[in-house]
Amino acid sequence: MHELAQHLVDLIFGWGYLGIFIMMAIESSFIPFPSEIVLVPAGYLASQGEMSIIMIMLSALGGSLVGAFTNYYLALTLGRKFLLRYGKYFFIKEEALLKMEDFFTKHGHISTFTGRLIPGIRQLISIPAGLARMNLIEFSLFTALGAGIWALVLTLLGYFIGENQALITQYLREITLGVLVFLFILIVVYFKYQKSKR
Repeated sequence: MHELAQHLVDLIFGWGYLGIFIMMAIESSFIPFPSEIVLVPAGYLASQGEMSIIMIMLSALGGSLVGAFTNYYLALTLGRKFLLRYGKYFFIKEEALLKMEDFFTKHGHISTFTGRLIPGIRQLISIPAGLARMNLIEFSLFTALGAGIWALVLTLLGYFIGENQALITQYLREITLGVLVFLFILIVVYFKYQKSKR
């Protein structure tokens, strides 16, 4: 694991911000690729003065939006039947797609934001948004907000903890749990607010 992390640090340093942009675009599309492998080493490089946190964030956010727009427009143009039939060839399983649709239906447009913060969901949450023809401005805003928060968390994790893989694993687990609790509270508050408006 340490050798892989070191290789990725070298790779990111070699490609620079373009490497972060490309990797985050891949991570945010339908190809399964954990963002922590990219942003934690990038944060470490920032702590060494070799990269800028602002540029890391801009590259990560730009890449995330490109990947999310790819999924959105694929769903919008190809449609549900195509994705259910051929999605498996693009790493989109029927079961995962149905779960995403159900999540989007239950939680509305806020799911685009909350979904970006949930492991295993954030890569695919753009698909039901595209199928539902979600307003592009709202989609962009919620996607950028969710992707930005997650990217900042991972970058700061790498910045402050550095190469300590054990601590990174421990804190990442705790942060993910904390984010899920926060999202649950946020969704409850959102639904109570919506109910009070009726």
